[in-house]
Parts: sequence; C-alpha cells; structure tokens
Amino acid sequence: MLMQLRGVLQEIRSQQKIGRIWDRHSCLFFLYTADRNACPVFSTSPSLTGRSRGNYKITHEPLEHPLRFQPPPQQLYGLRRVDVGMMHPSFSALMIMAGSVCSVAAAPHAYDPLDVPDVRIASLTYDVQDAKRAQTIPLRVYLPEFPKPAPVILFSHGLGGSRDNNPYLGNHWAKRGYAVVFVQHPGSDEGVWKGLPALQRGAAMQQAASLENFLARAKDIPVVIDALTDWNGSPDHPLGHRLDPAHLGMSGHSFGTNTTQAVSGQAFARDRASFRDPRIDAAIMMSPSPPAVGDPAAAFGSIRIPCLLMTGTRDDSPLGNTRAVDRLLVFPHLQQAPAWQVVFDQATHMAFSERDMLGRPHADPRYHRAILALTTAFWDAELKGDAAAKAWLNGEGAKSILAPADQWQMNRKAME
Repeated sequence: MLMQLRGVLQEIRSQQKIGRIWDRHSCLFFLYTADRNACPVFSTSPSLTGRSRGNYKITHEPLEHPLRFQPPPQQLYGLRRVDVGMMHPSFSALMIMAGSVCSVAAAPHAYDPLDVPDVRIASLTYDVQDAKRAQTIPLRVYLPEFPKPAPVILFSHGLGGSRDNNPYLGNHWAKRGYAVVFVQHPGSDEGVWKGLPALQRGAAMQQAASLENFLARAKDIPVVIDALTDWNGSPDHPLGHRLDPAHLGMSGHSFGTNTTQAVSGQAFARDRASFRDPRIDAAIMMSPSPPAVGDPAAAFGSIRIPCLLMTGTRDDSPLGNTRAVDRLLVFPHLQQAPAWQVVFDQATHMAFSERDMLGRPHADPRYHRAILALTTAFWDAELKGDAAAKAWLNGEGAKSILAPADQWQMNRKAME
C-alpha cells in the first residue's frame, strides 16, 4: 500500500496538478500546486472512468477556487475521517497533515449523485411545430449514449432565456442517464431583449412577464411532451426508441418555475382552473413563487407529485415584487405531495444560472455543486425508483453537501 501511494503521489507531482486520493483501506486527501482548472480525483467508486492504477481510478473536475476547495463529504465514501492536506497560498508548496490511516465505515459503492460515467453526450436541437397555435417551439436535447431508453427531464427557462441556458444541468443530468430537454418559450425568450438598446431592455422584459405569456408557456409543455412521445415512437427519428416518456420530470427557474408549478398541478382562480399534465411524475422548482392572488394553501394543496424546491436567502426577483421571503410560502402548503426544500445562504436569484443579470458568465461552484447533487438524487429517487438515492436525500448525504448556514427540510410525505 505504501509503495502504491508513493507511485500515485509521484505521478501527481509530475503532472503539477491539484488532487486527492483515498482507497478502500486507507485514505489521504491533499491539494498540490497551481493548476486551477483541473483536479485529478482518485476514488474507489467503480463508476468513475479513466486510467486505472490499482484501486484508484482517475478523472477530472473543474476547480475554480482551490483555496476554498472542500474535501468530499465523508458520507459519500463511508469514511470516518479524511486527512486533509492544505495548499500554501503561494500555490507552490504541499503540506500534508496527519497522514494516518482512515478506515472505511461503509461499502465502497456508496451512492454519489456527483459521480458521472465517461459517456458521450449528444447536444441536439429540434423545433416543435404547434399547428393549432401556429407556433414554433425550439428545443435542445442532451442525450446520453446509453443502450436503453432514458427517463425524460424537461427544463423551462426564465424570462428572457433560451434553450441554451444552464448547460451545466443538461450535461450532468444526461451523464446520469436522463434525456434532458430544454424548452424555449417564444414570447418570453431571448427575443424579448436581443437587439434592443440596453436602456430599453428592462421595460421589454417587464412587458413580456405577462399573463398572456404565462398561459402560452403552460400550453407549450403538453405540446412538447406530445412531440417527444411521437418522435420516440418513430424508428426513423433520431430520438426514436431513445426516450422513456413514462418516467417524466419537469423543472425550471424563475418564470420557468411558474411554468413548472402550473403543469405540476397548481390551482388557479380558486381551484376553477388548472394546467396540470398528468404525464409529469416529479418536479424541481428553482426560485418558487407564491400565487399572485389568492391563498397559497388553495393553490398548492392540489399538487400531488414529488417536488424539490430550491431558493436562496437573497433570491429577490430582478423584475417584479417577489422577495426572497415570499418564495418560502410554497413549501409549507405542499401538504399532498412529498416535498423537499433547500434555502442556500446568501444565494441570489441568479445563483441557479451560469450568467448574471448582465449576461456575463457567472458560476459559483459551491451552489452549483450542491444543486447538481440534490437535483440528481431527487431525479434518481423519483424517476428511477433508486432507494439509495432516496436514503441519501433523506439522510446525512444531502446535509453533507450543504454549508452550515444553508437550510434543508422535508415534509412528512417525503419521509414515507
């Protein structure tokens, strides 16, 4: 074992990378030198791919802030303790602390929602033609090269977005075995603001946040599901027999969450109107919104499918009057649905995106890492019926991925 560790250390030093290692019987975590963009990961997880060395398998992951990089949650690999090596601020020295042996407290195949296989993902674009409304609905599909049909996840973008938003979600979910379909909603997409002078964009966005566009979005989703079902049944279509629409998840952010809430069963007009699509099995709502009018209990008491809600303590709406505290009014009233909620400390409305309000690239690895872990476990539990994912979600796994000030809760039905 000592010779094996020495060999791995020598290999990492020669690559001048940042890395971490551990194995089934002993473990050592360390950071090394100054490559901020690549982090070799040494893990016993059998699903990791790449060049193997004994019990170790090698892969890579982005590392944007090496000095703030945290060791993997102990629960993911069943470790009682992880010995940590800290990087010197000069990025030139390695300090290894407490190189003692750590014993494994659980099976080496522990559930890990961040673990992804080395599978090719096809990013495909399609247009759905809605003849009834004379409407074209653009789609982007992230499709994994797996032999069996993949459960389907739909994603609805926020106001002014497009099918090209949030590829970090599409790629990760697809690598976990899902066909991920990003829906672009004409009338409330990027066409609202593109080409306009900067000073006119805000007013155009406000105008697009209308009842008319909300209703159009609610009608887009069933049309898209119909098209996906038809394409899947056609052996001549590239998506033919590649999808499993019998296991279907719905998700969205901001205005896309309004869309998600509607097709998941939210009641409107004192329960006299509903846009629920019964083909949807589970839903993720990023930046949930209470009803504009009426009682939240009446609005959300009709939702019966499992829901994961995600928001932040600074999740105020850039447009409109929805405050971060208002977003907390949805979860308590999901009395008929298994529901989980995370409130990220200091997360703003754009924490779920990859761009800020000015369109500049933006990603906080702390939030995105937790978003990917929680959403993946939720999909695995609810669309694949994975008992290990459900146990991770309801146990210490979910808590371990969060910061101490983040809030995580679930209702009674989620624990059944």
